[in-house]
Amino acid sequence: MKKINYFDLKTEILKKIKKNGGFVNAHSHLDRAFTLTKKNFSFTGARLQEKWSLVDEIKRKSTVSQIYDRMAYAVEIMLSQGVQTIGSFIDIDEVIKDKAIKAAQKIKDRYEKQIKIKFINQVLKGVIDKEARYWFDYGAEFVDIIGGLPGKDKGKEEEHLEIILQKGKDLRKMVHVHVDQLNTSKEKETELLIKKTKQAKMEGKVVAVHAISLASHPKKYREKIYQMAKEVNLMFVSCPTAWIDSRRSEELSVTHNAVTPVDEMVPYGLVVALGTDNIADIYKPFTDADMWTELRFLLEANHFYEIDELVKIATINGLKVLGIKK
Repeated sequence: MKKINYFDLKTEILKKIKKNGGFVNAHSHLDRAFTLTKKNFSFTGARLQEKWSLVDEIKRKSTVSQIYDRMAYAVEIMLSQGVQTIGSFIDIDEVIKDKAIKAAQKIKDRYEKQIKIKFINQVLKGVIDKEARYWFDYGAEFVDIIGGLPGKDKGKEEEHLEIILQKGKDLRKMVHVHVDQLNTSKEKETELLIKKTKQAKMEGKVVAVHAISLASHPKKYREKIYQMAKEVNLMFVSCPTAWIDSRRSEELSVTHNAVTPVDEMVPYGLVVALGTDNIADIYKPFTDADMWTELRFLLEANHFYEIDELVKIATINGLKVLGIKK
């Protein structure tokens, strides 16, 4: 077959990413990666909030060795792509207790010379109930970054955010928070996170993960949020394939794709990084941890073709949201 000369964008971008040290996977859940089975595949159709509890059986039955093996397998896949840094939430609660912490420490010890890994505590049981709070406090001491999920403490989102932001401030750690995940204009978690970040005086230390619902709001509201985010130096992580499958609904909203609106955020000077989110589990059964796939979904869904900015999103910005680079 005759070779055709054309502007090969994939090759061009991958070269630039390699020159910048390689991909940064700024958001993942390595401890639950590759937990998909024929038996639990039926759970993949459940709603997000239902899945928060459906993973309990896996967490309860998993040994430290099994969690370690899953995490190591995922890390090896990242290394094969030339990934330089990974940010991973790990479950720490009354179900899994400290098993993921023990596995994560072993991962850090094994791979410390090959790849940087920053761990973040996932709070699938919230942070307000007595037992949930115990495990939140326990996990916060181990992880590099404090994690949050205000939707789990529904009705008490403000208290949830106050607790995790104060913990980050006390321990001098960054805070990563899952917000606006349901792709609906009824959600305004990003706005609440901005207000609470300002109240806690945690400017420049907080990252909003996902922020999908922003795209469903009217332009005037979106622009207000971008400006507010800029004022507190709120950063973002987009995990495109994690939410592109957002379910069809009868709710009327702005025409948009279910992806973090990166094309509007970047011109405002906001830092946006890239992540895979869940990998081959009941949340995302088909996700295979391919970083190019994530970047491709991001650029296509946003019609965003700024090559140099895409390279930043895939590399330098990931280092910023993980606190490795300022």
